[in-house]
Amino acid sequence: MTSPKALVLRTAGINCDAETVRALEGAGAPTDLFHLSKMIAEPGRFDDYGILVIPGGFSFGDDVAAGRIFAAELVHNLSKELVNFVDRGGLVLGICNGFQVLVETGLLDGSVGKRTERKVALYDNASMKFEARWVNLRSEESACPWLVPGEIWPVPVAHAEGRFVCRDDETLAALKSSGQVALRYVNPDGSAPGYPECPNGAVEQIAGICDPTGRVLGLMPHPERNLLPWNHPQWTRMDARQEGEGAGFFQRLVDVAKGSMASV
Repeated sequence: MTSPKALVLRTAGINCDAETVRALEGAGAPTDLFHLSKMIAEPGRFDDYGILVIPGGFSFGDDVAAGRIFAAELVHNLSKELVNFVDRGGLVLGICNGFQVLVETGLLDGSVGKRTERKVALYDNASMKFEARWVNLRSEESACPWLVPGEIWPVPVAHAEGRFVCRDDETLAALKSSGQVALRYVNPDGSAPGYPECPNGAVEQIAGICDPTGRVLGLMPHPERNLLPWNHPQWTRMDARQEGEGAGFFQRLVDVAKGSMASV
């Protein structure tokens, strides 16, 4: 089965695009890296892809709020194309700043282009400072088809506005009941961590959520920075590994995209 093509979308301030392209191509997906302006000028190009990734960085300098201007450009110019992309089986991944963009667009709750109050947000870290370190994630039972429930894996974080919050308890309960809580920060043994293992003070240690279909996933950590065994700073003390855990994450993404696009 032919691998679907992937699109990595960048704009001013995005700085993790090269690593993201490398991760996708390493997983077998032919990948294009385009500026947002190119897709606005040629929106029909979305039909060429089965995977869309918005990588990390500081889009538009994170002016106003992290990811908000990038999201506003997407919603204003490409709302229809984004919704159609997901509806036809396309997979969307937002990493760090990309997660912030997805939250701001409404792609994670189906409110793209609608005048509704956001029920989730990514706020300043509880420490009120930029946090950069390696943490452990646990993939939860969720609607996201390329995560392995119960898997605990290391991955780096680097962000200042990554604290996931919900408007109220009802919103959090709805996310859990619909299988949208996809990833949590944990200690190596799987127990709930404090700071700094949970680097930002997120509610219930949530590191990533997906939309109800499972085809849109956003997470604050950077799996594209853990592709090789020696990417981890303590790799010499770890059991022998053939690859970094992030490589498996992207490989499963590409594998699921093959089946998703074949079924439409």
